[in-house]
Amino acid sequence: MGLQRIDFLILLIYLAGITVFGVLLRRRQGGLRDYFLGGHQTPWWAIMLSIVAAETSVLTIISTPGLAYAGNLTFLQLVLGYLAGRVVISALLLPQYFQGELFTAYQLMERRFGARMRRVTAGIFLIGRALAEGVRLFAIAIVAGAALARLPALGIPIHFSLPAIIIILTTLTLIYTAAGGLRAVIWTDVLQICIYMAGAGLSLVLILHAIPGGWARVWAAAAAHGHKFQVFDFAFSWRQPYTFWSGVLGGMFLTAATDGTDQLIVQRLLAARNLRDSRKALFGSWLVIFAQFAVFLVIGVLLFVYHLHHPRPLGGRFGRYDRIYPSFIARHFPVGLGGLVLAAIIAAAMSNLSAALNSLSSATVMDFYRAWLAPEKKEAHYLRVSRLATVFWALILGLVAYASRHSASVLELGLTIVSIPFSGLLGVFVLGTATRRTDERGALVGMAAGIAVSLGLYARGIPFTWFLVLGTLAALGAGYGVSRLWPQRKQTQA
Repeated sequence: MGLQRIDFLILLIYLAGITVFGVLLRRRQGGLRDYFLGGHQTPWWAIMLSIVAAETSVLTIISTPGLAYAGNLTFLQLVLGYLAGRVVISALLLPQYFQGELFTAYQLMERRFGARMRRVTAGIFLIGRALAEGVRLFAIAIVAGAALARLPALGIPIHFSLPAIIIILTTLTLIYTAAGGLRAVIWTDVLQICIYMAGAGLSLVLILHAIPGGWARVWAAAAAHGHKFQVFDFAFSWRQPYTFWSGVLGGMFLTAATDGTDQLIVQRLLAARNLRDSRKALFGSWLVIFAQFAVFLVIGVLLFVYHLHHPRPLGGRFGRYDRIYPSFIARHFPVGLGGLVLAAIIAAAMSNLSAALNSLSSATVMDFYRAWLAPEKKEAHYLRVSRLATVFWALILGLVAYASRHSASVLELGLTIVSIPFSGLLGVFVLGTATRRTDERGALVGMAAGIAVSLGLYARGIPFTWFLVLGTLAALGAGYGVSRLWPQRKQTQA
């Protein structure tokens, strides 16, 4: 059993088909409004699924089972906080985004504080998102590497190194992202998320079938090895990342930051036809995300019980638990199905990468190039620059991916990287939308304070779930305090 030649053929056909599908969408493409916002013609349910693909990515697929394998289901407490964060976004930020046509989240900061704040917030997004997406790109390489490692055993004398895998996947993603814009990104997301969730359901069935005794054995083994189906932990600890308090609060602040101020998600919300559709997509995505995390965590528990009966050394320092699920697919799935599931996982990860490239390009062009360096050019000029910016960021993400190869868990590393800069961003966005008494100077000080607090927590070994909570509170306190005690003479109001 395990991947056979037919599986690799399915993998190649699928990746080629997805790439061609994205490129074909270019034929309906217009100007910047179409390239970056899909012409405001995308239905809310497609945006909903695209948000899910962007927010969870391949880190969910490979790292979440590893978390349950090594622990239990308490990670779901973080996901509960995602719902509270969506309430904050819907009430505070979305109405502001739909006042006039915005291309990026950071135009809102210019409207409130001025052009300098727009550039600062956009710059922080570019740095933070590039680092986080580089880690995600390396996660794709883990999955691809687990599959391609089977080639020599099948008599195919080909070896793909880590850099080669990163280059191939980035190039394929770059082709349809640069050509098709946000429309290509969203509709490939829709196709891919349906397939890889079907693959997750298939995994549950196959792994359970491989465990002697079925569910009865799973429940007994899970209870005997530390209550692996435990969801809630109400103990308070600054050192534990997945308690009820750190999980719900951390999840709320994390979602408010990433879904409310991160161009990766905001770009999708702005692509909706109206505010109502944007809210439907935002809340609908939570239901899918909760179900998705639950499925992959249960897969991790099943794999733990499976390996009680089939011990196998994990091997290697990097990502020991990150390798468990893709390795099981590569070695134990029936012929044909393994190739389809791996193809869907890799393609879903590529769709997330394409979303990152498109959002990084949009912030680069709209917040810096068009607004600051080269205003009043023709649409065709900006479209060419947008594609060049996409290529540039593809190169940067590839370099970050290669540098991430020694990380212990790609999921937690990605969440840590996102949490540090976005604690400052969330504080500024709340200051700018919830109060009229904060000025630009206070906002800048608040942003710096939020990031500094998060860095300090990281240095002290505090889990990432507290970064955004304490960092954002620090940003709010410092920003508002400086504005009141040391106000600027002139202040731009919304």
